[in-house]
Amino acid sequence: MKAGELRDLSLEELGAKARELQNEIFNARVRHATGQLEDTARIGRLRRDLARAETVLREKHEAQA
Repeated sequence: MKAGELRDLSLEELGAKARELQNEIFNARVRHATGQLEDTARIGRLRRDLARAETVLREKHEAQA
């Protein structure tokens, strides 16, 4: 997901997206540990998406303060 797409979301939607990404990362790590994950690069992509979402969320919080 691109940062521009994330900037269009509200604070609540960004928080929900960050939680969703955290859950996906957890599930991917469990599948990787059990040998069921075929695309191991997906974990890295999810982590970068989470970092983008948290960065935009922090920017929006600071803009409101």
